[in-house]
Amino acid sequence: MKRLLLVEDEEHLAIIIKYNLEAEGYEVLVAGEGPAALKMIEDDPLGIDLVVLDIMLPGMNGYAVCEAIRAQGLETPVLILSARTLTEDRIRGFDVGADQYLQKPFDLDELLSRVRNLLSRRQRHAAVDQGEGPHTYEFARAKINFDTFEVTVADEPVRLTHTEIKLLRYFIEREGSVISRSQLLEDVWGFDSTPTTRTVDNFIVKLRKYFEADPSEPRHFLSVRGAGYRFVARGAPNEQ
Repeated sequence: MKRLLLVEDEEHLAIIIKYNLEAEGYEVLVAGEGPAALKMIEDDPLGIDLVVLDIMLPGMNGYAVCEAIRAQGLETPVLILSARTLTEDRIRGFDVGADQYLQKPFDLDELLSRVRNLLSRRQRHAAVDQGEGPHTYEFARAKINFDTFEVTVADEPVRLTHTEIKLLRYFIEREGSVISRSQLLEDVWGFDSTPTTRTVDNFIVKLRKYFEADPSEPRHFLSVRGAGYRFVARGAPNEQ
């Protein structure tokens, strides 16, 4: 049985979510504040299969909780629930290591679907960690260790967020392929794109800043007009 940790300080909402998750066959632990949630994770770091995390919490907000989970080196999937609707809030959530972001009020069926998706994705990632994907990778001046999240460029350490590492690995595993923004949003961030979203573009700018010798003339993270982006390890002329 999968064990989930629900971190929600609104008692009535926590009861409803817990009831529906248990009806799906999950064991559900509940914490009403950030420090209590972290204590539960620290007591059994490998015993939690997924965290459903509110943002506005007493003691420590959800962003800080998620950041603390990732600082421990844990890859436990985190699904953020929040009434905040700004793009900046979603991006901040991904920057601190969240896997998905669901706005309140939400449909319970969608919440349950996202939980199933994240648990399934975790199983696929576990298979990758057992040898089906790269643990280390080098291109141009960069060296990446996906086990330790250590990255250097020209022998200088570079600190990437959890989402930036996920996006980088996604590109590396599909080296040479053209990948659309909607595909990246669905596979890396776990939600459908909208025509005006700039989430992917903003993260590509960050990767270029880290890895390109001249970010204004990228040779590795290339734009393909009207189609998306393409990663080229050996370097290529700008396709913009």
